[in-house]
Parts: sequence; C-alpha cells; structure tokens
Amino acid sequence: MRFLMLSVAAVGLLACAPQVPDSAAGVADPGRGVGFGDYDNYQAQREAQLNGDAPLSVPGPVDVQATPLDADDKQAADLAASNNSGVAPLDASPGNPAPALVSNSDGISGENDFDAVSAQRDIKADAALIAQNRAQYTVIEPTELPKRPGGGGPNIVEYALRTDNPVGTSLYKRSSFRAEAKYARACAAFASADLAQEEFLTLGGPQKDRKGMDPDGDGFACDWNPAPFRAARGG
Repeated sequence: MRFLMLSVAAVGLLACAPQVPDSAAGVADPGRGVGFGDYDNYQAQREAQLNGDAPLSVPGPVDVQATPLDADDKQAADLAASNNSGVAPLDASPGNPAPALVSNSDGISGENDFDAVSAQRDIKADAALIAQNRAQYTVIEPTELPKRPGGGGPNIVEYALRTDNPVGTSLYKRSSFRAEAKYARACAAFASADLAQEEFLTLGGPQKDRKGMDPDGDGFACDWNPAPFRAARGG
C-alpha cells in the first residue's frame, strides 16, 4: 500500500513539471528555434565553396554614369572659380585631353636669361653704366670734431683721438702712496668711466692726477678706454 502511494505521487509530480523546449527541433526545422537553419546544410555549403565546387556569391560592380552639369551646378562651379584664382576648375572627365606641360625655360626671368640680357647691352655698356653712376657719387671728406659751444670742459672724444698709447702704458709719473685706496674711493664717486675721465682732464690730467684716478700713469682714469672712439674713426 505504501509503495502504491509513492508511485501515484511520482506520477503527479511529472505531470506538473514544465515542458523544456527541444533545442534540436530548432536546428532541424528552420522555422523554429533560434533561426540559424540546418547547420549540416551550412557546413556542406561551406565545404563546397572552399573546395571550389560552388561559386562564391560576390556582388557585381556599381555602374558609373557620366551626366552633364545642370544650370545650378555650372553656376556654382563658376562662382567657386571666381572666388579663387579666376581660373575655371579642371574637369576631370576621361574624355578631356591631358593638360599641356609648361617648360621651365619659357618662364625664366629676363634678368636671369643671358641671351635676353645680351640682346639689350653688352659688357662694355655695363661698364659704362657703372662709371656713369660712380661719377654722380658725392664724396664727403672727414672734418675736425666740432668744438663745444661756450668753451665747455674737455672733450674726451678729441682726447681719445689725439692719443695713441695703449691702455696700461705708463707715460706719467704717479705717487704710489695709498694708490689703490685713493683710486677706489675716487672712481666710486662717478656713475661712468666717461664722467671720471672728464673730471680727470678738468683737474689737470693727464699730466697731473690730483685725486689718484690714474695710478698707472697711462692718462686714462678709472678704467676709461679710448679704443671705441679710435675704432669709430677707423684706427
């Protein structure tokens, strides 16, 4: 009796269980399942294509037709050409002839073309033209430096051009007593070496050195150098 009751319960559970779809049915029947069709047929077709038994389906080329420009397109092309170089754009139709090549010799400048220049004038004519231009030159001879109006202080430019001794060449006798201290204190009072040289000349330099501004006796105070003024003159 107990075995019979267990059998009835098992049959009831099987009747209530949900149905599982048959995935194989979808493969065998193209109208069911996931819709990939019969895999065996696909595999057979693939093998036939690889072996050359069946041709591959390749889409044919798209036909290209040449159609003339309508009025609106032609007007747009003319407008684009006028906004650029003014030259109509090149029509790349296969029926058009190839553009003509321009030789480099046709576009050479006349000034760089020896034949063209020779036709205008020869070497003697060029020499005469150069001589004519030189005859019109105005040569200005150098003059003396102008004097300062009102009889001002010494002119360091004139002094630099009047002297010719190099810097450091001793020409005048100087005292060596506390020479370095006097030199440092005196030169520190001037904003530039030019001002120091003017003061040095005003106080009797280069023969005298009242403030100790020229301890080596070369006639140039506080590291003043006449070389730039001499170089401007050309010597």
